[in-house]
Amino acid sequence: MAVREVYLIGGFSTRFGKRPSDSYKALVREAYLGVIADAGLPDGMQIDTAWFGNCTMHVDGQALVRGQVCMTPLVREGLFPERVPLVNVENGCATASTAMVGAYRDILAGAAHLSLVIGVEKLIDPQTGKGRMEAFTSGIDCLDRDEWMTYYNAAGERAGKRFEIGPGRTPFMDTYAMQACYHMKKYGTTREQIAIAAAKTHNYGALNPRAQYRFRMTPEEVLADREVSYPLTRSMCAPLTDGAAALLLCSRDFLLQCSPRTRERAVRIRGIGMSGGKYRELDEPSLSWVAARKAYEAAGVTPQDIDVAEVHDATSFSEIYQAEMMGFCPPGEGGRFIESGATHPGGRIPINTSGGLVSKGHPIGATGASMIYELMEQLRGEAGPRQVKGARLALAENGGGVIGFDEAACVVTILERA
Repeated sequence: MAVREVYLIGGFSTRFGKRPSDSYKALVREAYLGVIADAGLPDGMQIDTAWFGNCTMHVDGQALVRGQVCMTPLVREGLFPERVPLVNVENGCATASTAMVGAYRDILAGAAHLSLVIGVEKLIDPQTGKGRMEAFTSGIDCLDRDEWMTYYNAAGERAGKRFEIGPGRTPFMDTYAMQACYHMKKYGTTREQIAIAAAKTHNYGALNPRAQYRFRMTPEEVLADREVSYPLTRSMCAPLTDGAAALLLCSRDFLLQCSPRTRERAVRIRGIGMSGGKYRELDEPSLSWVAARKAYEAAGVTPQDIDVAEVHDATSFSEIYQAEMMGFCPPGEGGRFIESGATHPGGRIPINTSGGLVSKGHPIGATGASMIYELMEQLRGEAGPRQVKGARLALAENGGGVIGFDEAACVVTILERA
């Protein structure tokens, strides 16, 4: 039996940034109406299933049935169909990508012809205007704190950077910093190379109207910024953000019933790979390496076939590391790869043309969908000044949560211009 084909016909992302006056429901409405319009559909009445991503709504008292609560006003107004099965998803920073896996499998299984993915997050306190770090406390093992403390303390000796916790620090940035130090120690990667990655990505973000930070930077300015955890400066780290993003996935049968313009702009999901994290050794390939190999096998392509990529740069070191894990360059050569200009505009494989997490922003439950939308624009030829000429195949890597030096979950998606 032939494998079903799955297509993306709609994508949308709100502007990311500090949006204290916009509620969860307002952001969801904006993303939902935007994705319907982008797909060229008269309404959303043909949606069969929905997958809703959010991580931190419990901070505002909504711990359960988050999607149903946010979609109810749209149902009441006749904008979203009644009785649609909606699944709530939480998978750390990989939440929206995991939701997309659910929608993708719905269509592969024949359970739906049109499925909605929507993710939303508010990480800025509406009262103070400051980031809500308490939203992140459950992104690591809260039941056995001693396990990861022992693991990180031992790893710190190998990395040459002591693991520290305390006021004003976050274990997430500190663990990225430890990995960066180990990479620098083993392979000769430099802070300047991390700064080059950050500056390049900020310069892409300056061209993205949806990005939280829209200013250009030089590597020297990145290095001169406030240190967060050596070797990382603030400009190398993703900010806390409000925002929402949405996708519409459909079957081939549904696509053939759409308007010529919708068919023309459709993007095919060529393959998806997903993996889970573990307490790995510092020099052991990460879960993203595993997810990428699954995605390449499913898509029948190689890393050399990819024209443009979005990778999960919670820090700019992550771009160096993920370039290696995705197979764009050999292990240990990520710093030199970025320094060579290979990931820059006009390079071999431009990475994070959206501005990445460090410039576009990181509303964790929406991030994965926003990455896919950026690549949809690239494959459609609609990315404006960020456009990668002739882009045909694209890759998104989205990881979330922390298990040792792995994320807890990772999704790698390969897209093709249909």
